[in-house]
Parts: sequence; structure tokens; C-alpha cells
Amino acid sequence: MKLPTTNSSKVKGYAAGILAAIFYGTNPLGSLPLYADNINSATILFYRYGLAVAMFAIWMLAKGETFKIKRGHAIRFIVLGGFFALSSTFLYVSFLYMDAGVASTILFSYPIMVAVLMTAVFHEHITWTTVTSILLACVGIGLLHHGDGDVNLSTLGLMFVLLSSLLYAIYIIAVRQWKSPYDSVKFTFWICAGGLLTILGFSVLAHEPIVLLHTAKQWACAVQLALLPTVLSLFFMTVAIKNVGATPSAIMGALEPVTAVVISVLLFGEAFTIRLAIGIVLILSGVILIVLRKKQ
Repeated sequence: MKLPTTNSSKVKGYAAGILAAIFYGTNPLGSLPLYADNINSATILFYRYGLAVAMFAIWMLAKGETFKIKRGHAIRFIVLGGFFALSSTFLYVSFLYMDAGVASTILFSYPIMVAVLMTAVFHEHITWTTVTSILLACVGIGLLHHGDGDVNLSTLGLMFVLLSSLLYAIYIIAVRQWKSPYDSVKFTFWICAGGLLTILGFSVLAHEPIVLLHTAKQWACAVQLALLPTVLSLFFMTVAIKNVGATPSAIMGALEPVTAVVISVLLFGEAFTIRLAIGIVLILSGVILIVLRKKQ
């Protein structure tokens, strides 16, 4: 039996939101080894966005898609790409001042920001289901972080990661509000292109020259950052926002830190504890709750 178009779109949207969160959660996998090699933030972001633009261009050529857009839309893409790129920039800079796990935990404040902004600006009604989903996800993410109790948060690092969260929230809402005539591949190509311009500007203003990567490991990290948390995450997030809305897409982002935990357990030998298990169950409960509420 064929599902109605609306139900099919929602299933597609939720699946895309889950994939977007999983892929975005791989950010530290490529960035931290590059930082360990003393590669600056501007260089890491330049290769991430530059390679992503190249990957999207190849994708579009394979589809036979043109790069043509309306002149007036170019400004929108530059602004949207700037929001997303600056969100990435502030997140990466925050890694220099605090543990990546702590930063990733705090970053998840963006669904709350999305819900508040959608209510305040666009008068979206927030249900108790949405509030409960956010609370479950926040508590679960808190359990995933199990650093030392005497760790002090860097004020500067906290400011950077909260700015990253706010800009990402604004980006999600802006994508939702723009009834774009372009398909998701072309849309995200131009988002990345706009983001690349922002990164070049950041490199100049921050006095961080872009340097050449030398080792195979460094290039592998750059390709990973371009493909997973940029090309695939951006593409699937665009699909999710268009099909199920800004707030549900943001809440599904709770799967990002779950991805980080799974990577730590499988690749870096971190112990899988009861605390982690409870945290993951709470996060999954929050995501499932918002999916079931929207389905109803």
C-alpha cells in the first residue's frame, strides 16, 4: 500500500534529520587530529568548505544540474552560508578553550533557541511534547559527558560555543522560512560556496594564514570533514527542514553527541557504562517522542 504524499514526506524528513545529526556528530573526528598537528582553525575550515564545494559541484555535474541561480538569491546564499560557516568557526575555536565533548554538549542548546525563536518571531505553538522532548534530550546529553567534577568552563570558550549554537539555530529557521525553488543539492552547494567566502574573510580578519596540508592523514581528515559533517549533513538537514520543520529537525540533532560517544567507544576504546546507556536511551526517547507527536 502506497503511503500518502504527506506521510511519505514526513518519513523522508525524519530519516534525513537523523542522518544529518549522525553525520554532523563526526566533527571532532577530523578536526581534533588536525589541531594536534598545529593546523589553525582557518585552514581546517578552508579545506572543509573548499572540498565540500568541489564535492557538491561533482554531484551536480553528475546529475546534469546547472549552477545558475537568480541574481537576487546570491545574496541570500551568501548570508545563509555565512551563518552556517560562522557557526562552524565558533565551534572549532571553542575546541581550543574547552574539551570537545563539553563543547558538543553545550552546542545542543540550539534546539531550545530554535523553539524560542520560532515562538517569539513566528508565533509557532510549542506543545508539552516538544518541551518534554527537549528536556529528555538535554538530560541525556548531560549524562553523556562525564568529565572530572573540578573542570572549570572557560568563559571565552562558553561564549564561542553559545554563539555557534545561536547561529546554527538562525540558519535552521532561515532555511525553513525560505521557500527556495532549488533542489537540495543545488541549494546546499551554494550554501557551502557562501560559507567558503566567509571562511576566507575569517582567515584575513583573524590573521590565520591558510597553510598547505602535507600528510595523507591530514588530507584524510580534511576529506572526512568535507564529506560527513558538511556535504551529507547539510544536504540531509535541508531535506529534513523542508519536510518536517525547524524545531523537530533541531531536536533530532540530539543524536550528534550520541555519534560522538559511539565513535569514542568503537575507535578510541572508551568504556561503555550504564551512565552512557541511560543517556542514550533518554536522547532516543526524546527523538522518538517528537517523531510520534508529529506523526499523530
